[in-house]
Amino acid sequence: MSIVDYLPPNPIIINVTATAADAIEAMIRRGMGAAAIVDEHGIVAGIFTERDVMTRVALSGRDPHEIPITDVMTTPVVLATRSTSLAEATSVMINYQRRHLPITEDDGRLIGILSIRHVLERKVDELTAQIAASANM
Repeated sequence: MSIVDYLPPNPIIINVTATAADAIEAMIRRGMGAAAIVDEHGIVAGIFTERDVMTRVALSGRDPHEIPITDVMTTPVVLATRSTSLAEATSVMINYQRRHLPITEDDGRLIGILSIRHVLERKVDELTAQIAASANM
Protein backbone atom coordinates (compact mmCIF):
# COMPACT_ATOMS: atom_id res chain seq x y z
CA MET A 1 0.00 0.00 0.00
CA SER A 2 1.11 3.53 -0.76
CA ILE A 3 1.19 6.27 1.85
CA VAL A 4 -1.47 8.00 -0.26
CA ASP A 5 -3.89 5.19 0.61
CA TYR A 6 -3.77 6.33 4.24
CA LEU A 7 -4.68 9.96 3.53
CA PRO A 8 -8.14 11.21 4.44
CA PRO A 9 -9.85 12.89 1.48
CA ASN A 10 -10.05 16.64 0.92
CA PRO A 11 -7.43 18.18 3.19
CA ILE A 12 -7.93 21.72 4.42
CA ILE A 13 -5.85 24.11 2.34
CA ILE A 14 -5.41 27.70 3.52
CA ASN A 15 -3.60 30.44 1.60
CA VAL A 16 -0.69 32.26 3.27
CA THR A 17 -2.71 35.49 3.06
CA ALA A 18 -5.43 34.13 5.39
CA THR A 19 -5.90 34.77 9.09
CA ALA A 20 -5.79 32.39 12.01
CA ALA A 21 -9.57 32.73 12.25
CA ASP A 22 -9.96 31.54 8.64
CA ALA A 23 -7.99 28.38 9.41
CA ILE A 24 -9.72 27.74 12.75
CA GLU A 25 -13.17 28.15 11.18
CA ALA A 26 -12.28 25.70 8.38
CA MET A 27 -10.92 23.17 10.88
CA ILE A 28 -14.07 23.40 13.01
CA ARG A 29 -16.40 23.23 10.00
CA ARG A 30 -14.61 20.18 8.58
CA GLY A 31 -13.89 18.46 11.90
CA MET A 32 -10.17 18.22 11.15
CA GLY A 33 -7.17 18.88 13.36
CA ALA A 34 -4.83 20.45 10.82
CA ALA A 35 -4.69 22.70 7.78
CA ALA A 36 -1.96 22.97 5.18
CA ILE A 37 -0.83 26.53 4.53
CA VAL A 38 0.14 27.07 0.89
CA ASP A 39 1.69 29.92 -1.08
CA GLU A 40 0.35 31.42 -4.31
CA HIS A 41 1.87 28.51 -6.28
CA GLY A 42 0.21 25.84 -4.11
CA ILE A 43 3.49 24.93 -2.42
CA VAL A 44 3.23 23.96 1.26
CA ALA A 45 4.63 26.81 3.37
CA GLY A 46 3.53 25.57 6.78
CA ILE A 47 0.96 23.65 8.76
CA PHE A 48 -1.55 24.93 11.30
CA THR A 49 -2.78 22.45 13.91
CA GLU A 50 -4.91 22.27 17.03
CA ARG A 51 -1.68 22.57 18.99
CA ASP A 52 -0.94 25.88 17.23
CA VAL A 53 -4.42 27.13 18.14
CA MET A 54 -3.78 26.37 21.80
CA THR A 55 -0.18 27.53 22.09
CA ARG A 56 -0.01 30.43 19.64
CA VAL A 57 -3.53 31.82 19.35
CA ALA A 58 -5.69 31.08 22.40
CA LEU A 59 -3.35 32.55 24.98
CA SER A 60 -1.97 35.36 22.82
CA GLY A 61 -4.67 37.85 23.80
CA ARG A 62 -4.97 38.81 20.12
CA ASP A 63 -8.05 38.64 17.92
CA PRO A 64 -7.67 35.58 15.62
CA HIS A 65 -9.32 37.62 12.83
CA GLU A 66 -6.33 39.96 12.95
CA ILE A 67 -3.54 37.38 13.25
CA PRO A 68 -1.91 36.48 9.92
CA ILE A 69 -1.75 32.71 9.59
CA THR A 70 1.95 33.06 8.79
CA ASP A 71 2.50 34.38 12.34
CA VAL A 72 1.12 31.24 14.00
CA MET A 73 1.65 28.35 11.57
CA THR A 74 4.36 25.80 12.21
CA THR A 75 7.30 26.39 9.92
CA PRO A 76 9.60 25.10 8.64
CA VAL A 77 7.17 22.31 8.04
CA VAL A 78 8.18 18.68 8.38
CA LEU A 79 6.74 16.79 5.43
CA ALA A 80 6.97 13.65 3.34
CA THR A 81 6.43 12.86 -0.32
CA ARG A 82 4.36 10.32 -2.20
CA SER A 83 7.39 8.00 -2.34
CA THR A 84 7.85 7.99 1.45
CA SER A 85 6.88 4.68 3.02
CA LEU A 86 4.27 4.57 5.76
CA ALA A 87 6.93 3.28 8.17
CA GLU A 88 9.20 6.24 7.36
CA ALA A 89 6.34 8.72 7.69
CA THR A 90 5.20 7.40 11.07
CA SER A 91 8.80 7.39 12.26
CA VAL A 92 9.09 11.07 11.29
CA MET A 93 5.84 11.82 13.13
CA ILE A 94 7.11 10.09 16.27
CA ASN A 95 10.59 11.62 16.14
CA TYR A 96 9.27 15.15 15.57
CA GLN A 97 6.27 14.67 17.88
CA ARG A 98 3.79 15.50 15.12
CA ARG A 99 0.27 14.12 14.81
CA HIS A 100 -0.15 15.52 11.29
CA LEU A 101 2.27 15.27 8.38
CA PRO A 102 1.73 16.98 5.02
CA ILE A 103 2.35 14.67 2.07
CA THR A 104 3.46 16.44 -1.09
CA GLU A 105 4.42 15.80 -4.66
CA ASP A 106 8.15 16.15 -5.31
CA ASP A 107 7.56 19.79 -6.33
CA GLY A 108 6.02 20.65 -2.94
CA ARG A 109 2.35 20.70 -3.97
CA LEU A 110 0.07 19.16 -1.34
CA ILE A 111 -1.44 15.71 -1.85
CA GLY A 112 -2.93 15.39 1.63
CA ILE A 113 -2.27 15.44 5.35
CA LEU A 114 -1.41 12.18 7.05
CA SER A 115 -2.98 11.94 10.50
CA ILE A 116 -1.77 9.48 13.10
CA ARG A 117 -5.44 8.89 13.97
CA HIS A 118 -6.28 7.86 10.40
CA VAL A 119 -3.22 5.60 10.23
CA LEU A 120 -4.27 3.85 13.45
CA GLU A 121 -7.90 3.51 12.32
CA ARG A 122 -6.80 2.04 8.99
CA LYS A 123 -4.35 -0.37 10.65
CA VAL A 124 -7.05 -1.55 13.07
CA ASP A 125 -9.38 -2.18 10.11
CA GLU A 126 -6.63 -4.14 8.32
CA LEU A 127 -5.89 -6.26 11.41
CA THR A 128 -9.58 -6.90 12.00
CA ALA A 129 -9.94 -8.09 8.39
CA GLN A 130 -6.89 -10.35 8.74
CA ILE A 131 -8.25 -11.88 11.94
CA ALA A 132 -11.65 -12.44 10.34
CA ALA A 133 -10.00 -14.04 7.30
CA SER A 134 -7.91 -16.31 9.54
CA ALA A 135 -10.99 -17.37 11.48
CA ASN A 136 -12.72 -18.39 8.24
CA MET A 137 -9.91 -20.71 7.13
